[in-house]
Amino acid sequence: MSKRIVVDPVTRIEGHLRIEVSVKDGKITDAYSSSPMVRGLENIVRGRDPRDVWAFVQRACGVCTTIHALASVRSVEDAIGVAVPPNAEMVRNIMQGALYMHDHTVHFYHLHALDWVDVVNAIKADPKATSELAQSISDWPKSSPGYFNDVKKKITRFVESGQLGIFANGYWGHPQMKLPPEVNLLAVAHYLEALEWQKEIVKVHTIFGGKNPHPNYLVGGMACAINTESPGGLNAERLAYVGRLLEEGKEFIEKVYIPDLMAIASFYKDWGAIGKGFGNYMAYGDLPVNGYNDPTSFKFPQGVILDRDLSKVYDVNHRNDDISEFVNNSWYDQYAEGKDSSRHPWEGETKINYTGPEPPYEELDVSTRYSFIKTPRWRGKPMEVGPLSRLLVGYARDNKEIKEIVDASLKQLDVPVDALFSTLGRTAARGIETQLVANWTMEFYDTLLRNIKNGDTRMANTDKWEPESWDAECKGVGFCEAPRGALGHWIKIKDGKTENYQLVVPSTWNASPRDPKGQMSAYESTLIGTPVADPELPLEIIRTIHSFDPCIACAVHLYDEHGKHLSRVSNLSSCDI
Repeated sequence: MSKRIVVDPVTRIEGHLRIEVSVKDGKITDAYSSSPMVRGLENIVRGRDPRDVWAFVQRACGVCTTIHALASVRSVEDAIGVAVPPNAEMVRNIMQGALYMHDHTVHFYHLHALDWVDVVNAIKADPKATSELAQSISDWPKSSPGYFNDVKKKITRFVESGQLGIFANGYWGHPQMKLPPEVNLLAVAHYLEALEWQKEIVKVHTIFGGKNPHPNYLVGGMACAINTESPGGLNAERLAYVGRLLEEGKEFIEKVYIPDLMAIASFYKDWGAIGKGFGNYMAYGDLPVNGYNDPTSFKFPQGVILDRDLSKVYDVNHRNDDISEFVNNSWYDQYAEGKDSSRHPWEGETKINYTGPEPPYEELDVSTRYSFIKTPRWRGKPMEVGPLSRLLVGYARDNKEIKEIVDASLKQLDVPVDALFSTLGRTAARGIETQLVANWTMEFYDTLLRNIKNGDTRMANTDKWEPESWDAECKGVGFCEAPRGALGHWIKIKDGKTENYQLVVPSTWNASPRDPKGQMSAYESTLIGTPVADPELPLEIIRTIHSFDPCIACAVHLYDEHGKHLSRVSNLSSCDI
């Protein structure tokens, strides 16, 4: 007999996510992913000046804010036909690189590591043995027995007090926790170090964008003027500080994050066969080095892989009907063409005046609509997006840098390429690409300095800044690779104003409900077959869902336990669906 498990809310994510699964004979046989939160940003920007839209839509996320701004200005630049100067491209790449370095590291330690690391068990560790382990895998300076003994004392005080603070409500002692006490202590020590480090790397956004979160962007380039002598501009001192921050971030990733990732992964190789899903992977490609209109120059190649077949990569076209969205199982008004119809994002709608049954409190009615997330598809097929998809596409495209680091990582863990198609592979891919991005970001920084040294200080192209120079009607698409995966913003402009705007973001692809054919999304499909040791402590569900780094929120609807509407809270600094 099957048992229904409801995880609501899924914690350690941005926004609210509900997962319901059926478990039979210790394994998940069915799964449903639902967001009880609704997004309205697309409607907010209608009628506004397209040059201002980035400032609104970047509030889709309170974590990866800069990437939504980038997608937005790219969509407008595509619509009006403007190319940004090389310096602006490099600054955008540097800001994006800093975002990856921050976001992926924070996800590993503060959102995902505690699915694998038993904090309470760390008090059994021998600090001397932990020190020896740390020094065997890295030359990071904080690795003495005394250092780990001090961390152990802190954890012991938490445990003995019965108040675990930030470590409360974990699955401590769960049978799926396999790490030795020394590895647990090592990971907890670096969890605390990462809390300190992460507040430094985001200063890159403040220097180039004026603030963090929500740094400034500009259609046609960037708003940070280069003046190497002026205290008010992007001067030599500030540029040098950026370089120092990037070097320190690269060092933390190489000497702390990656060694910890490999050490932990080595104890969970069985998870290289769990969380496979349907096997379709998509990457839009990003980090241009020769202009946004030259995808062949992207550090992250673009493409689609079907059925885990790495011998064939399909191209991605954002302008035709390859990409479309269904709303058949979403709590939105249905399209006029019918329940089973889909629309390209340029023609998309986000009608929130839904008058059907309220979202249920106790259990989803999966025979009808069950999420506020739409259902995007590529040529009618569900896609997984994110770090794993990026690395697989790059690997299949025979990208030398990506192939070398992926092969080296697989060799270190002594697992085959097939192990990438899994929860473990998804988690490892995020760390592997963080290494790549840290190296690439230094390249972008060096290119920026070289351009300035050669006398090129251009940071913005204002040739088409005024709406009078635009076509009366035009449309564009801005696509990026957000830390969580393929991100697209589609805009239609009429008479100088935003006529329509649609976002299709990574968690829309991964967390969407079933389409009219009954095809599952990535979250749902990757849970099928997952073993669950204790239905009352469904750690295994959390592990796979967290491997995607879910990011889900916008305007929050509140209900009591009987489904009665209480109030609505508008929130413009939450996260993407």
